[in-house]
Amino acid sequence: MSKYSKDTKLIYRHFATLYFVVAADGSESELGLLDLVHVFVEALDERFENVCELDLIFHSDSVHYILDEIIMGGMVLETNRAEVTEAVRAMDKLETDTRGAAVKA
Repeated sequence: MSKYSKDTKLIYRHFATLYFVVAADGSESELGLLDLVHVFVEALDERFENVCELDLIFHSDSVHYILDEIIMGGMVLETNRAEVTEAVRAMDKLETDTRGAAVKA
């Protein structure tokens, strides 16, 4: 028994050695989803400087945070790469400050 309905479609995009795949229902715009994947990859590229498979594996927490900045609960929150990058930088600073405070304590 399939978990997907008959109007489910897979949209994928190939960047260098990475493939990004999105499953969506028939009401979603394929071009919109491709653009969303492009924003995600640009944000990953900015965060990891030429993102590769190992970045996705060893920094999965950062990858999930970037994705959460773009999409949460099935809703697109942000498509501006600069806004996503700024939120990621703020989170990195917060983590660094938290670690520094824990070491001092």
